[in-house]
Amino acid sequence: MRGAVRGRGYGDAMTLAATDPVPGAPLRSVYRPAERVALGLTLSPLGFGPGDPTVRRDGRAWWLAFATPEGSATVRIAESSDGIAGRAWGPGAGAALDAMPRLLGAGDDRSGFDAARHPVVRDLHHRLPGLRLPRTGRLLPHLVPTIMGQKVTALEAVRAWRVLVRRHGTPAPGPTPEGMRIAPDAATWRAVPSWEWHRAGVTPQRADTLMRAMAVGESLERGAAMPAAEAIRRMRTIVGIGVWTAHETVQRSHGDPDSVSIGDLHLCKQVGMALAGRRVDDDGMLELLEPFRGHRHRVVRLLEASGVGYERRGPRMTIPDHRTR
Repeated sequence: MRGAVRGRGYGDAMTLAATDPVPGAPLRSVYRPAERVALGLTLSPLGFGPGDPTVRRDGRAWWLAFATPEGSATVRIAESSDGIAGRAWGPGAGAALDAMPRLLGAGDDRSGFDAARHPVVRDLHHRLPGLRLPRTGRLLPHLVPTIMGQKVTALEAVRAWRVLVRRHGTPAPGPTPEGMRIAPDAATWRAVPSWEWHRAGVTPQRADTLMRAMAVGESLERGAAMPAAEAIRRMRTIVGIGVWTAHETVQRSHGDPDSVSIGDLHLCKQVGMALAGRRVDDDGMLELLEPFRGHRHRVVRLLEASGVGYERRGPRMTIPDHRTR
């Protein structure tokens, strides 16, 4: 009935989603966080590069399309005079609205984080008070593009994800921005023929890793409901999935505040320049982040969001055109 509500408490915040009997109309929700949430800073890590078919920014609104246990859903999130307003479409609309607070960092526990341990971190924490770590509660939609990004340029990985999701994903429900899709599930990824991986620019080594992961994809997905350490352990039993891939995944699926992307070509240099004024390797990065153990990824997100210490001086890499080979 119109006016019926569903609610769930999140600390000092409450989400209320009113049902609407009009066919095709969205479910609506207002989330009133106890602290400030900056939508762009918080949600931007969930998109895999520009043009990601599962995440779009439209003005000040953010659109996310994903699968839920109740079915596919699209949710539009935007600031409003009452708080943060959500509208959702599709059979999973209710579940998507229930997930909205954790997407906006409702479960982000900052206890034990002392920004004053380094003046740069202290200043960034003061300048970016609305940055939260989102938790999607979904593992495969982050694991798959991360594997695609192993040892290649970001442009290659982003293109492969975009091409394959557009080809094998399903249309996102609702009046979404053009081209939005729900990412394929494990069974659909398993059915992608080898020649399509090649045309999308995914090398045989990465395609093989993806197939090994998707062979146990449903089991891996259950790791999203487990502690981050257990999800990492499960992923790393797959040949081809190392520390970088597993940690990049749980940063998004679990909102893990401590996972560090060891092995990233540029991250160690950025952290070194920001916190020590010099380029360092992974060991040097971990040493600099050690005072923030428990919140090392939080520090990295502050650096990434601000651009402090950012540099990209790696060798230029030619991006091959796989469309004709």
